[in-house]
Amino acid sequence: AHSIPFHSILTSTSTSTTAPAMDAFTVKEIQKVIDAGLAEDLQDLGDLSSQSAVPKGCIARGRFLAKADGVLAGLEVARMVFASVDPSVKVTFTKYDGDKVTKGTYFGNVDGPASSVLTGERLALNLMQRMSGIATQTNTMIELVRPYRTKILDTRKTAPGLRYVDKLACNIGGGTNHRMGLYDMIMIKDNHITSAGGLTNAVEKVVKWLDCKGLRSKIPIEVETRTLDEVKEALTLKSKIHRVMLDNMTKIVDKKINRVDTTMLQKALGLIKGQISTEASGNITLETVKQVAATGVDMISSGALTHSVTALDISLKIKLLSKI
Repeated sequence: AHSIPFHSILTSTSTSTTAPAMDAFTVKEIQKVIDAGLAEDLQDLGDLSSQSAVPKGCIARGRFLAKADGVLAGLEVARMVFASVDPSVKVTFTKYDGDKVTKGTYFGNVDGPASSVLTGERLALNLMQRMSGIATQTNTMIELVRPYRTKILDTRKTAPGLRYVDKLACNIGGGTNHRMGLYDMIMIKDNHITSAGGLTNAVEKVVKWLDCKGLRSKIPIEVETRTLDEVKEALTLKSKIHRVMLDNMTKIVDKKINRVDTTMLQKALGLIKGQISTEASGNITLETVKQVAATGVDMISSGALTHSVTALDISLKIKLLSKI
C-alpha cells in the first residue's frame, strides 16, 4: 500500500509573530471569491448608500469585535477584501488566523476613507464569520480526538464557489484537507463500484486508466467500503490503492446521550490490522467523534465541518476620525 500526501493550502502556520501563509494558487482562488463577492454587491452602480450619504474626504476607523468565543480565521482574507475595494485602506490586527479569541475582544482596526470601509465591511465580515465558524468547529473536534492522534479531514461538502475559503478555514483550525476536488484524487465510491460491476473491477479499470495517462504515481486512489466483505475485497487490492474509507460503519444507538455503536468499525479495523491507511466517515459530529477515534482509525472525515457552519459572531464598529 502507499500513503496519500495530505493536502494543505497553507504554506506555514501562525506563530506569535507571524500570520499563516497561503500558497500562491490559493491566494488566486481566494481573490476570485472576493472579486465575485464585490461584483455581486456593487454591480454597475456601486455602493449607493455610501456614495449618497457619506461625504467625500471622511476618514473612518472600524474596530473588529469578537462577540463570541472561538478560533479566528479569514483575517488575511479580510485584508484582501479591503485592498480590493481601496488600496489606501489600512488593516491591522492584534491577532492572527488560528488564534483563539474570547467574547468581547477587539482584535483589529481598519482605517481609511469611510465610504471604502463601508463598502468592504459586509463581504469582509461574511467571510471572516464563516471561516471562523469552520475553524472553531474544526479545532473543537481536533481537541476531542487529541488523545488518539487521529487526523480530522474536511470533505467536498462545501458551499459552491467557496471551496478554497472553506478548506482554508479548516486548515487554519488545525484540520487536514481531503481532496480539493475531483481532479486531484480518485475516490471510488458506491455508485462508481455499482457502475463498474464491483469493487475489484472498478480498481482494475482505474489503475489501467492511470497507467495509460501516465498518472499512476501522481494520483492517489481511495476506495469506499460499506460492508466487511468489501473490506476483505479491498485488502486483496492493497498494493494498488492508498486508503480505505470505512463508510457508515457506526450507528447512533442513543441520540439522547449521543452514544454510537462502533462494533462494525472495530471489526473492519481488526481485518485491516494496519495494512493500509483507514478513514472513517458517516455520523461524525462533535458528539460522536471521540468515540469513533477511540477505535484507532487513522483518519476521520466530517462533512459537518463545512456543510453545517455556525458562523462566529464578529462585528465592525466604525467611528469617524476626520471629515471635510
